Order: sequence, then structure tokens, then C-alpha cells
Amino acid sequence: MTNPEFWVMIATAIFVGIAIYMGAAKAVTGALDKRGELIAAELAEARRLREEAAAILAAYEAKRKAAEAEAETIVNAAREEAERTARDSEAKLADFVARRTKSAEDKIAQAEVQAEAEVRAAAAEAATRAAETILRGQMSGKAGETLFAEGLNEVKNKLN
Repeated sequence: MTNPEFWVMIATAIFVGIAIYMGAAKAVTGALDKRGELIAAELAEARRLREEAAAILAAYEAKRKAAEAEAETIVNAAREEAERTARDSEAKLADFVARRTKSAEDKIAQAEVQAEAEVRAAAAEAATRAAETILRGQMSGKAGETLFAEGLNEVKNKLN
């Protein structure tokens, strides 16, 4: 009985016996059960949060895809609008060039007509002067002057 390990074992057995008699096992198992329930609740909450996060992620993925589709639609619409505007601008430019060309051709034709009229007038004036000089040389006197004036008026009337 002098062995201290023997007395430590006896004291431990008595302590465990008293603890069991006083309900320590129930308290320990109750605490463990309570801790297990708390862990189970935390796991359930974590599972719920994970599912909620997955649902939110899926919703954002759907919104992202919808936004990408809308952006693509907007880009395509802008591209089509730019092509249409380019076609319209090209058509307007072609119309403008055609109108300017027509206007230039009209001005050229008008200038040709005017130049032709000026040449005719100059030729008529030269012919009139030449005729006057020739007739003055051939006809002299009062009868010549009268005949010359009549002829001059007739030539002017026919040329104009």
C-alpha cells in the first residue's frame, strides 16, 4: 500500500465513480450532443449559403449572357446603321457629282452658244464693213449712198 501509483488509481476510480453517480456522463454527452447539433446547424447554414451563392452566380451568369447578347445586337445594329449611312452618303455624293457634271455641261453648252453668237456677230460686222468698203468704192454719189444704206439695213436684218 505504499505504492503511490496504486493510490492514484484508487482516487481516479473513486472520482470517476462519483462523476458517473452525479451525472457527469449525461452532462458530457449532452455537451457533446449540443456541440454536434451546433456543428450540424453550421453545416446546414453553410450548405444553404452555398446553394444561395450558386443561385446568385447562375443569375449573374444569365444576366452576363443577356448583356453580351444585347451588346452584340447593339454592335450589329450600329454596324448596319453605319453601312446604310455609307450607302446613303455614297448615293448622295454620286447624285451631287452628277448634278455638278450636268451643270458644268450646261454651262459649257451655253458658253459654246454664246461664243458661236459672238463669232457670227463678229463675222456679220466684218462682212458688213467689207461690203460697205466695196460698195463705196463701186458706187459713188447720191444713188450709191441710198442703195448702200438699204443694202446695209437688209444685211443687218437678215444676220440678226
